[in-house]
Amino acid sequence: MSHSGLSLRLDQITRRAQELRALLETAQGSQVAALSRELSNLDPIVEKIAAWRAAETAQAEAQAMLTDPEMRELAEAELAETAARLPVLEREIRLALLPKDEADARSAILEIRPAAGGDEAGLFAAELFRAYQKYAETQRWRWTLLDYEENELGGVKNASAEVEGTNVFARLKFESGVHRVQRVPATESQGRIHTSTITVAVMAEAEEVDVQINESDLRIDTYRAQGAGGQHVNKTDSAVRITHIPTGTVVAMQEERSQHKNRAKAMKVLRARIYEAQRARLDATRSAERKGQVGTGDRSERIRTYNFPQGRVTDHRIGLTLHKIERVMLGEMDEIIEALMAEDEAARLAAAEG
Repeated sequence: MSHSGLSLRLDQITRRAQELRALLETAQGSQVAALSRELSNLDPIVEKIAAWRAAETAQAEAQAMLTDPEMRELAEAELAETAARLPVLEREIRLALLPKDEADARSAILEIRPAAGGDEAGLFAAELFRAYQKYAETQRWRWTLLDYEENELGGVKNASAEVEGTNVFARLKFESGVHRVQRVPATESQGRIHTSTITVAVMAEAEEVDVQINESDLRIDTYRAQGAGGQHVNKTDSAVRITHIPTGTVVAMQEERSQHKNRAKAMKVLRARIYEAQRARLDATRSAERKGQVGTGDRSERIRTYNFPQGRVTDHRIGLTLHKIERVMLGEMDEIIEALMAEDEAARLAAAEG
């Protein structure tokens, strides 16, 4: 979008915000909620537009003052300040105008499973799961364990959690994919470095209104919970397996002692998986938009390597390498996550303007 085209679009937004404020003065009933919602979505960008316009005015006034010898120094300082601020404000506005992923603001379901590498993959899956839990704590998100099935060595066969908070999905969605670990396993007597992989899936949490599931489309099986070394073993059929027949999606849950609680958790995950599949189908039809994204979100895409002997973490999608693997495994993931978000923003801006 050219500078003049952008200016015209911003004028339209500002006028619409003024119209909404006027309409709200006489609105009644359900109209009030709809108009307020639209205005609340526009208000943040209207504020940025006002700041951009003010900076442009200040720049023009400073330019005019350059001819006055007494005001020249002040004018030059003002011009330097506005020259730095205007590009930042313009970029923020262009970003705000990009189509929103409506799922970004949502909570998320995070799932981890070992892939290749046997016991070592299970051990690393458990460590990375804990790293995400620590990251959630730094963000003050609520972390609720959904399922955690251990193997005999203390690794996991699969683990899942509900992560609740604002913009959880926006910050975690680029974690979906294959994570590779290179290190000497505790079980390795010869000191050889092994390579193992695990898969991470991050799905936006879905509400009942997002995904309509008919009870008649579900097959629900109950069974006795199992676990390593007798953990979670129950004398009642508390574990639940739900199959969504139309899509073939299967979710099993056994963490809780109560069949009712396991069923509620399983339905939450089932709904998220179906919602994710719907979003993936929609994304597949938006080929141009997909090109502007960081990675595909596909669980089969190798996205990151954790090399313990070299103390480094490398994200292959953006070529970022950090030599502080211990800090990352303690949940200090902001540097990686924010770099991924910035790269995605830059790619989407380039796609929109190209």
